Amino acid sequence: MSTRSDIQALALAACLALPGAVFTQSLPEDLDAYIEDVRSEWRVAGLSISVVKDGAVVYAKGFGDRERGSGLAVDEHTLFAIGSNTKAFTAAGLGILVDDGKLSWDDRVIDHLPWFRLKEPYVTREITVRDILSHRSGLGRRGDSNWYASDFDREEIVRRIRHLEPNSSFRSQAGYQNTMFLTAGLVIEAVTGESWDTWIKHRILQPLGMTRSRTSVLELEGMDNVATPHAILDDEVVVVPHRNIDNIGPAGSILSSALEMTYWMRAMLGEGAFEETRIVSENVVSEVWKSNIIYPLPPSYTKLFPSTHFSTYGLGWGLRDYRGRLVATHTGGIDGMLSQILLLPEEELGIVVLTNTSPSGSLAQSTVTFHIVDAYLGASGETDWRAAFRELGESQKKQQVETRQKRDASRVADTTPTLALDAYAGKYEDTMYGALSFSIKGDALVLRRHSDWIADLEHWHFDTFLARWRDPVMGESLVSFRIAANGKVSSVDVEGLAEFERQ
Repeated sequence: MSTRSDIQALALAACLALPGAVFTQSLPEDLDAYIEDVRSEWRVAGLSISVVKDGAVVYAKGFGDRERGSGLAVDEHTLFAIGSNTKAFTAAGLGILVDDGKLSWDDRVIDHLPWFRLKEPYVTREITVRDILSHRSGLGRRGDSNWYASDFDREEIVRRIRHLEPNSSFRSQAGYQNTMFLTAGLVIEAVTGESWDTWIKHRILQPLGMTRSRTSVLELEGMDNVATPHAILDDEVVVVPHRNIDNIGPAGSILSSALEMTYWMRAMLGEGAFEETRIVSENVVSEVWKSNIIYPLPPSYTKLFPSTHFSTYGLGWGLRDYRGRLVATHTGGIDGMLSQILLLPEEELGIVVLTNTSPSGSLAQSTVTFHIVDAYLGASGETDWRAAFRELGESQKKQQVETRQKRDASRVADTTPTLALDAYAGKYEDTMYGALSFSIKGDALVLRRHSDWIADLEHWHFDTFLARWRDPVMGESLVSFRIAANGKVSSVDVEGLAEFERQ
């Protein structure tokens, strides 16, 4: 399914380059103009950024519009969805319980959620809180369609994960897993008796003074100064709705501003304390920034950062090095909203960039972030980050075009479906992804799954159809029906989802 751009891959740009020598310890010259040029080049509707250094906010500004063409300017107070940067908050929420003696990082998940199950009984029995916070469950980046735009609630999503086949052995390799972070949120609820949302608000957001930050888009009603999501579809920047992802909240639903994220960055760089407020202990900060699993970077990034020495994942944080300095970083993305946070603890330096246009916001935020980091590390001008990420973006766009061309070239012309359309209509089900149905409208099939997965089908070839999702962010999927020996439809394979059995 060509919906969400591979934000996590784009985002892993927080790596390293060459050792620096002279440290200027200052922001780049003409930073405002640089950011505005980058925003304009990448057609990002709005961007907000903040920089903290040595415990103080040294830069916090907004650029562009909350909604393209509205004339409503983005500033440092504008709210954006931070997506997977929520994961670090969930890890800290568990860290508070560790500090309180109510939990251990190495507690088994089933000790707190007795009903929790995975496909492999051994993994069910042994998987720990540390495992589910470090992407080493063996499940990989799969299962997201169980929560994305779905009607399943949080517990149902976790209950259904028992049907997902592992793609690697337990703890053997990193595999980005949103549902495991949702599970971590349910552990918080089981231990505290409070919802994840309430715990994060009462123990992190409110004590830090993050008074405008929210854990759900449903809380935005009536609020002002909120960024509108945008997406580049068919080469046009268009407004898209806020995606409600409350059902995966602990993995990605927080909304915040560049200014309020400085409180969070200063707390982490302050070893768990911001001004007079301690959120977690120094031990917790040390623990979340310890490597738990190797996180390989794709070849495109080793080219971009040729002297990368390591890339790992801690607890809710990506860890790597840059010019001889430890980097704790993460990115986040949900429809039309992309974010990046990068901390250099040894330099007491932190940067957060929030954008409201996908997928180009990812390239823009990385360009700006490393331009600033290099200035503080005495390496200004050594890398032309605009050119480097422009080349990366062009390469990714070329790859997308080639993939589509390859798909189109595989289409066999002048074929017809084996059966009449009404023979394909009916209900189908998968143990993990649930039910879907096909009905006939006019002379075409319509696919429905949950409230928002609705697609109009057109014949592709043989018994395969092209599904165009009515939500344009979700793109297109190939849908292939299987005909059994008795001449009837037995199942249907939906690209990017699963094979659903005829009911």
